[in-house]
Amino acid sequence: MSVEPTHPQDADVIVVGGGNAGFSAVHAAATRGRKVILLERGTEDMAGGNSFYTAGATRIVHNGLEDLKSLVEDDPRHAETVVPPYSAEEYQADLEKVTEGRNDPVLTEVLIKEITPTLLWLKSLGLKYRLMYERQAYERADGSYLFWGGLHVGNVGGGEGMIEDHTRVAREHGVDIRYGHRARSLITDDSGKVIGVRATTDDGDVELYAESVVLTAGGFESNPEWRRKHLGEGWENAKVRGTPYNQGDMIAAAQDIGAAAGGDFHTCHSVQWDALCPDNESNRALTNRLTRQSYFLGLLINREGERFLDEGADFRNYTYAKYGKEILQQPGSIAYQVYDSTIRPMLRTEEYDMPGISVRRADTIEELAAQLDVDQDAFVRTIEAYNAGVDRDVEFDPTVKDGKHSAVSPPKSNWAVPVENGPFYAYPVTCGITFTFGGVKTDDHGRVLDEQGQWIEGLYAAGEMLGGLFSVNYPGGTGLAAGCVFGRRAGSLA
Repeated sequence: MSVEPTHPQDADVIVVGGGNAGFSAVHAAATRGRKVILLERGTEDMAGGNSFYTAGATRIVHNGLEDLKSLVEDDPRHAETVVPPYSAEEYQADLEKVTEGRNDPVLTEVLIKEITPTLLWLKSLGLKYRLMYERQAYERADGSYLFWGGLHVGNVGGGEGMIEDHTRVAREHGVDIRYGHRARSLITDDSGKVIGVRATTDDGDVELYAESVVLTAGGFESNPEWRRKHLGEGWENAKVRGTPYNQGDMIAAAQDIGAAAGGDFHTCHSVQWDALCPDNESNRALTNRLTRQSYFLGLLINREGERFLDEGADFRNYTYAKYGKEILQQPGSIAYQVYDSTIRPMLRTEEYDMPGISVRRADTIEELAAQLDVDQDAFVRTIEAYNAGVDRDVEFDPTVKDGKHSAVSPPKSNWAVPVENGPFYAYPVTCGITFTFGGVKTDDHGRVLDEQGQWIEGLYAAGEMLGGLFSVNYPGGTGLAAGCVFGRRAGSLA
């Protein structure tokens, strides 16, 4: 909606959305002396966007453990730890591989070049980082630890700790955080420049005016109608892992004033998610712990008793964000992760040992099948065929792609340990949607562009609203990395 700019400015910069990207923009603006208002749809006890629900993992470029010590908190295990370097070339190759080459090359270059200095900047402001032993390393026989998969660093306290740190830093810099404000539309002047935001609160509608507006309000994964429209039939049934507030409001608001769509609206980040936990959507207490991400160590079997993908195709970090879709497409949108007693102790404690977890246990495969909603005979045959196909001459090593395979169809290419020692365990999983890949089109500084490629003056975007980096899949930890980098970029200009 266009108005004459007759209202005094409430702030220099308004940031819409209080997740990792939003706070990164807030810090960049506030440390430049800008007066900043942060609008967060959630109340204070529901704030933080999707970032609150994450494990806090962030993919960065580094030269190994000695290089990382300037970033991460001290840990006595460091003396016995090996962290392989992760180069810019590896980062780029991983992004290109998992997105099937659909990642924007300019945005990719900026992300890779700036992520490490950006995290060091955030640390200098007061955020805390650590090595993620429980998620990205295994203890070896000699007591040492080896990290794998290119993703090594995360926030202390996970997503909850990240948002707590971000909020504290913002308040230290005098940022005005306004909870319970659902931004609904953008205000423009007669030239088309964005000069403010309209929001709805419990006390009614408000209009706030500023020199610049930064949109970091997430995608549309919490909107079942939008999911069905853009992702396809059946996606309305996916479980929302994170915030219930990402309805696509500000994507629509930006498009209403001429913003071009950016990125892939037809794919998303989705994972294997506890299918039967009674509170398995937007769970603030369990957050990320409802994921089931040790699947590469076991088997995935559907209701028809059949395997349907290669569980060991690659490190978890490069497959987990696309396998939720594979589960959604199975009969009943459910499958079962199956393990035996040999592998069970290696499953992530934070995901497989918590109270109330959905699990079935039995002393034999036949007894396990009888407890599941599966074709029991096919289930048993599938495991027998898999066991018969395992190459038992190759040593199992979860820290590398060990080539220990099972010659079945589909194959299991790595980490193929026979499922033969009782008791046996089955974990029912469904599709948990994390975030969508489509948003608004921007340049490499987060300036929102119209259909002619021109900047809509006064308007920026970052985080999940910035389209173009991801399609089909993404390497674990790049979502938070992009939020930090492009949030900071937008806030540095706004």
